[in-house]
Amino acid sequence: MNPIMPATCWALAAALLATSVRAADVADVTQTLLQTFQSSGAGAFSASDGKALWFQEANGRSCTNCHSKDVNSSGSHQRTGKVIEPMSPSANPRRLTDQKKVNKWFKRNCKWTLGRDCTAQEKGDTLLWLSQQ
Repeated sequence: MNPIMPATCWALAAALLATSVRAADVADVTQTLLQTFQSSGAGAFSASDGKALWFQEANGRSCTNCHSKDVNSSGSHQRTGKVIEPMSPSANPRRLTDQKKVNKWFKRNCKWTLGRDCTAQEKGDTLLWLSQQ
């Protein structure tokens, strides 16, 4: 047997396990946040409403200005030009795995884009839609 083959198999197994763990992290964080948003007064969440909010323009801005229209692609910050990794968990396995980061970025980006905080309903709708991408 080729001595490289077992090492390759182990590396592949480790990569698959890491991917499945990240998918579980996305599901856990998403569920926790959706429950938090519902306890804050949100109703049933709608992925289609989340998608609509993603593309909605307010004050000449939308989420797509920095994150791009395709959540599977990288975007860039309008002012700094810094690359923003894809928002889709299927394209970026690290996305939506840290509850504190999700809350932090909702706070910053809603204020910048909409000129106000997002409601619990808007956050839940958008999070649900992104988690399905």
